[in-house]
Amino acid sequence: MSDLEAVLARTEVNLESSLETLFDLVRVPSISTDPAHAADCRKAAQLLADYLARLGFAASVRDTIGHPMVVAHHEGASPDCPHFLFYGHYDVQPVDPLQLWTHPPFEPAIREAANGAKIITGRGTCDDKAQLLTFIEAVRAYKEVRGNLPIRLTVIFEGEEECGSPSAKPFLEANKEELKADYVLVCDTGMWNEDTPSICAGLRGLVGEEIKIFAASHDLHSGGYGGIAANPLHIIGRIVAGLHDDNGRVTLPGFYDGVEETPADLKAVWDGLERGMPHILDRVGLSIPVGEKNRSMLELNWARPTAEVNGISGGYAGEGFKTVIPAEATAKVSFRLVHKQDPIKIRESFRAYVRSKVPADCRVEFVEHGAAPAVQMPFDAPILDKTKQALLGEWSNPAIVTGGGGSIPIVGDFRTILGMDALLVGWGQADDRGHSPNEKYNLSSFQKGTRAWVRIIDAISTP
Repeated sequence: MSDLEAVLARTEVNLESSLETLFDLVRVPSISTDPAHAADCRKAAQLLADYLARLGFAASVRDTIGHPMVVAHHEGASPDCPHFLFYGHYDVQPVDPLQLWTHPPFEPAIREAANGAKIITGRGTCDDKAQLLTFIEAVRAYKEVRGNLPIRLTVIFEGEEECGSPSAKPFLEANKEELKADYVLVCDTGMWNEDTPSICAGLRGLVGEEIKIFAASHDLHSGGYGGIAANPLHIIGRIVAGLHDDNGRVTLPGFYDGVEETPADLKAVWDGLERGMPHILDRVGLSIPVGEKNRSMLELNWARPTAEVNGISGGYAGEGFKTVIPAEATAKVSFRLVHKQDPIKIRESFRAYVRSKVPADCRVEFVEHGAAPAVQMPFDAPILDKTKQALLGEWSNPAIVTGGGGSIPIVGDFRTILGMDALLVGWGQADDRGHSPNEKYNLSSFQKGTRAWVRIIDAISTP
């Protein structure tokens, strides 16, 4: 039996105790957005730090301006080993509405799904406690078989991913020399389907802006002032209507600076995937895509930037009718960014655009709601090919290289603060119900995910 086969076999021997570790972690209601669970977040952090210490890491719980970080280090078999930073998060979403759960969210168990498959139930199983443990259990197997690791490894577990990572940036800034490595490894994504793994080569960045338009000193009677006085809702309407042209492109000056075209071979793969799947909009009761014309929906979601209006308020919206011109109105707008777009320049361009639409006798105020750059692994990076080859040992279908429509703020900070690209590989399934009642994680995802990390670690351990 080769060393690799011995490590893979060890993960199966360890399965029962690995699940016990997972259950202990899931039982902790580490809900980061609720101050009442601050002690639970610290308890989850300490559980992870203690476990890493038992595996031979130099591990500690580090205080931040919010919930603590877990940081751990392990030297490889030699100082020349490649160095990786593994990231995960131990915090979870709230469980509301509790009445929709068919089992207690913090009492994990192995249950049988309707299709007969074994599943691990409980809040945080998919997002992200079982996911991060697939990697740590792979490391454990290496340690028990070989006595060391073929890579140098730093681990960071965050406690605020589910509430926007407010502590991440200052923590990384303060500890950047300690945390620098060759690449970041992240297990907080999913597979294409049960038989096909995927490697997420990019996550979109995000800019959130709230604009408040102020006009008259008070709400006005529309009979006396209609057609005379400025209406903040009209102003906001013109602002949001002008964000896109007739071809679906965003009109802000400089918005597409840093946006690269999808490589033709990858675009062809994505087009083929889209042709072979149900219409993406069918599941939400729509049929006509918007956005930039002549691009597939997968490309629009994975590799193109967006501008979306998330909410507009102002005037009277209660029961009945009120003929009023509001004195103020508000809109919330978000931008998903890709490739090398600069979130600060996007914000500045948007604000300049808004100011150009506001009449001289009105005023506008802006409220920031976060900004993070996109994360983009070069599509020809050697680590991508190594990972794809490694995954062929666990699944017969080749891994698909995808993009991510959403954002993980700290992963963007890894790029801007630490200068590191991120490899995102996860084992979640489309029906895992992350963030929703009855969250679960397939037992097979836990088993094969652990084995897959063993193979990936082996593949990336050589330069």
